[in-house]
Amino acid sequence: MIIGQPTMAQPVVGMGNPMMGAPATSATTALVLAILSLFCGGICLAIPALIVANNALTITNQYPGHPDAGNAKAAMVISWIVIGLTAVVIVIYVGLGVLMLASGGY
Repeated sequence: MIIGQPTMAQPVVGMGNPMMGAPATSATTALVLAILSLFCGGICLAIPALIVANNALTITNQYPGHPDAGNAKAAMVISWIVIGLTAVVIVIYVGLGVLMLASGGY
C-alpha cells in the first residue's frame, strides 16, 4: 500500500453484532389477549392486553422500524374497541334498568 493513498472500507464478514438488533417485546402476547377478549374474555382480557401493548409500544417507539410495532398498535386498537363496547353495553343495561324501575314493573 502506498502511503497517502485513500483506502476503501473492507466489508465485514460474519454474523455481526447480535446486540444491534431490536429488543424483544410482548406485542404478540398483547395481540393474542386482545383477540381473545373480542370473543370470550371481554374487558377482563382487554385491560391486560392494553397494558402489555402499551409497554411494547414504549419499546418499539424507541427503535424505528421495529418488527413488533404493528402487533402492538393492533393490540392497543382492539383493546380500546373492546373496552368501548363494554362501556356501551353497561350504559345500555343501566339505562334499561332505570327505565324498568321508573315504569314500576319487572
